[in-house]
Amino acid sequence: MKHLLNLNRIAAGLFFLLAFTGCSDDDDNGTTPPVVETNTIADFVAANDDYSSLEAALEVTGLTSTLDGTENYTVFAPDNDAFAAFLADNGFSELSEVPVALLTQVLLNHVQMGEIMAADLSTGYIPSMATRTGSDDNLSMYISTENGVMINGVATVTAANIEVDNGVIHAVDEVIGLPTIVTFALADPTFDTLVAALTREDDLTFVSTLMMTDSPAPFTVFAPTNDAFVDLLAELEMNSLGDIPTDVLASTLSYHVVTEANVRSGDIMDDMEVSTLADQMFTINTENGAQITDANGRIADIIVVDVQANNGVIHVVDTVLLPSME
Repeated sequence: MKHLLNLNRIAAGLFFLLAFTGCSDDDDNGTTPPVVETNTIADFVAANDDYSSLEAALEVTGLTSTLDGTENYTVFAPDNDAFAAFLADNGFSELSEVPVALLTQVLLNHVQMGEIMAADLSTGYIPSMATRTGSDDNLSMYISTENGVMINGVATVTAANIEVDNGVIHAVDEVIGLPTIVTFALADPTFDTLVAALTREDDLTFVSTLMMTDSPAPFTVFAPTNDAFVDLLAELEMNSLGDIPTDVLASTLSYHVVTEANVRSGDIMDDMEVSTLADQMFTINTENGAQITDANGRIADIIVVDVQANNGVIHVVDTVLLPSME
């Protein structure tokens, strides 16, 4: 009988011990939650061998933590081959040779705030998170959706809508470098005739100037559309660009360029007189929307503003401005 009582006491003690242990585990679970696996943008890049160069670049620039957080981003992600081409094209033998400040802005030029699916993209300009050197002006990106998705005329989306915990990734086949004025002129078909005018002569000094990032940059360019050039030829009673005398074409193109200034729309004031590369001035008025009155009293509407390149800003005009030919 004593043995039976002892066994009962032991059983009761074990039950109590197990119950107490169970309560302790519950308490621990309440204060130390289990580790939850994540699949952030940074996680996706780290888990894919094709993006080891991108992973290394994010680490060097300190952007890994940005893309590993809870804020949503859209990233156009270049693979290893794209980085190899970028290094070769810019005279670098390895990633460590790229200045960190430059690399940081190049990477940010692949990132937009929020989640943008491929179906939400349309032809036109969107801001990237990169900024113009020495300023807070966000660089623009030209998106073309005419044949798939292409960025700045150089990078094509090869795989879209890779959804992760904190946004979406679109794989691209090229690194999207920091754009110049010329980048957008070449990428945007709105400026095909302007490009033809800029490149009509064998001497491409004008084009090389607009690619510069040092003085006389930054530039402010008032860029005429294709239709603006059609109207100009009709006004001058000419059949093609080739009919415009070289000196007239050169002074006309120069009349659309302001040097040493990045004049954004917020800087434009009513009755603002603007000095140009042609050593002549025009006037901007804002009473009826932003309009330019050229040296001949002709009026051009500014129809698109603040296309921001790294070496200046473009405003689109619907009329070719003409300087005085006297």
